[in-house]
Amino acid sequence: MFRFEKLRVWSDTRILVKEVYLLTKKFPNEEKFCLVDQIRRAIISVILNIAEGSDKKSDAEFKRFLRMSVASAEEVVTGFYLALDLNYVNKEEFQNVYTKISFIVAEINALIGKLR
Repeated sequence: MFRFEKLRVWSDTRILVKEVYLLTKKFPNEEKFCLVDQIRRAIISVILNIAEGSDKKSDAEFKRFLRMSVASAEEVVTGFYLALDLNYVNKEEFQNVYTKISFIVAEINALIGKLR
């Protein structure tokens, strides 16, 4: 078993990745290579940085990757604000993603705190 597989934040993010993919699948076709691609790359970056950082030899390196995960999470939120503004998602869908990504960021920040 890999270290990242033991992290609750990794499991929670894995679930959110699927939800984000399902939501962005409903966006207009003209957004496929723009907003959809950007949001998906950002949510993937969250989970991949958690995984990659967990294998680093020092806590300082792991924290650096976790901070990159937080930055990518903020990018996901911004993407969904734009999607809300463009009526690609409704307020309930936006709030669902916002709440879950906020929880994941809190989990990441708690993990960073444990590594200090």
